[in-house]
Amino acid sequence: MPRRRIGFWYRLAAVICKPPLVVLIKRDWRGMENIPAEGGFITAVNHNSHVDPFAYAHYQYNTGRVPRFLAKSGLFKKGFVGAAMRGTGQIPVYRESTDALSAFRAAIDAVERGECVAFYPEGTLTRDPDGWPMTAKTGAARVALQTKCPVIPVAQWGCNELLPPYTKKPNLLPRKTHQVLAGPPVDLSRFYGKEMTAEVLKEATEVIMAAVTRQLEEIRGEKAPETPYDPRRERIEQRRRTRQAKSQPTPPRTQGPQAEGQST
Repeated sequence: MPRRRIGFWYRLAAVICKPPLVVLIKRDWRGMENIPAEGGFITAVNHNSHVDPFAYAHYQYNTGRVPRFLAKSGLFKKGFVGAAMRGTGQIPVYRESTDALSAFRAAIDAVERGECVAFYPEGTLTRDPDGWPMTAKTGAARVALQTKCPVIPVAQWGCNELLPPYTKKPNLLPRKTHQVLAGPPVDLSRFYGKEMTAEVLKEATEVIMAAVTRQLEEIRGEKAPETPYDPRRERIEQRRRTRQAKSQPTPPRTQGPQAEGQST
């Protein structure tokens, strides 16, 4: 697959990032044949470690179709980081926009220019206790339905063993293996032409995440839970348990043996 549209800044990032990645992790990468050679497309990737964006970018770089990640617009404004973000063609997301579609306009434009846009649909590191993909936000589905581009489900595993989610201390030894499996495009054709209501976007997102989860099941050799972990539902349940605990009557204090006995 030919390398194309990589440019100076992406090559510089590769020079800086690839050597430590090669030293720290082994690679078991599959499914590159499912990455389109031409045209715009989306990859939907699970997220379970602060290291995995770098490791996944390495995988995608080696296909010749470099990923354009979505990132907060504030990162593009100042200093070397801003220059690198702009130079590598990363995509600013203007979350202050009141129009949901406008918030992803840059991603839509990139797909229409023939770029690969990489989405972490979960929006943050998974909170599932066993590392499975959790419920996702609808941004990837919104861009996919607007552009009708291919959506490639990608699962990865191993960086979470190097640096577990929500921890700061890496487990360097023994050397971990970064496994990636990209699947065939997700069929979203039944949603084309429909109004992008909240229900349609939710259903399309569930179809995308189910495909990502199937790839991860193949990597891990086990079945995911029937119902994805839902942080919102968990927060509601936690508040319910807290209110219930507060509403319970305080048990009376038991008297000590001296209070119970007769005075002398």
